[in-house]
Amino acid sequence: MSIAFTFPGQGSQGVGMGKELADRFPEARAVFEEVDAALGQRLSDVMWNGPADELTLTANAQPALMAVSLATIRVAEARGLDLAGSVAFVAGHSLGEYSALAAAGALSIGDAARLLRTRGTAMQQAVPVGEGAMAALLGLDFETAEKVAAEAAGDEVCQAANDNAPGQVVVSGHKGAVERAIAIAQEHGARRAVLLPVSAPFHCSLMAPAADVMAEALAAVELKAPVVPLVANVLAGPVSDPDEIRKLLVQQVTGTVRWRESVSFMAAEGVDTAFEIGTGKVLTGMVKRIARGVTGIAVNTPEDVDLLMDRLGNP
Repeated sequence: MSIAFTFPGQGSQGVGMGKELADRFPEARAVFEEVDAALGQRLSDVMWNGPADELTLTANAQPALMAVSLATIRVAEARGLDLAGSVAFVAGHSLGEYSALAAAGALSIGDAARLLRTRGTAMQQAVPVGEGAMAALLGLDFETAEKVAAEAAGDEVCQAANDNAPGQVVVSGHKGAVERAIAIAQEHGARRAVLLPVSAPFHCSLMAPAADVMAEALAAVELKAPVVPLVANVLAGPVSDPDEIRKLLVQQVTGTVRWRESVSFMAAEGVDTAFEIGTGKVLTGMVKRIARGVTGIAVNTPEDVDLLMDRLGNP
């Protein structure tokens, strides 16, 4: 068995996330306390008790998702997980790259939390509310979706933001251009094209101010080589050099999340099992659509950690 660990992105959050882990395991509680201390905020209270609209704020959702992923990792490590000896690759969807890097020892949990708070705030502030939008185009291949975005852009911005899975592409940009893309996509035979309930147009050139903020923030933190290679969003290939990782994390703010290609790369390298570490099952569903030879397994609960350790052959 060849294993990858994947880490979810924004949209997987929900009130109550991580509470069962915190209630059962001191290793998990320690992670949530470390994140709270790093942010100077009881983010764990928002995660476990809501309100949902406060948790959904980009600046909260991003570190919250990382916290649950790392709490899960720490619980597994206490049970005997040796990530370097068990896992071929780590990969994360958008903000999940920070979770992947923290899991692989490249970033401290505190630095990851602070970077994601900065990232979430900068992305939210890059475009005034109401000026940007994102839409899912379902049933079109990536090349067609790119053509649709280019046709819709006109003198505005509309770009392919997420290549999630076959027939599932997200476009991002100015609201008017994204709305035009929805109409054009339907003309090109899209099965469905819908606006997404997001607060900003992520992963397009409108995020350039946020990329500048992240370049400065990333330059100020220690970043080590991960103990296993990161399959980077913007490369859809492996990277281990800290300086290269810094550059790619900056590029990722405005660049396309090449998730379909990333999973395909890992499958071609022999990965047959992808454990989704943290909250939700979004990536597990995508893996099943991308690579039929890869089994996706979500690790969300204490029982899921038991299953993970059984699969790894650990006590």
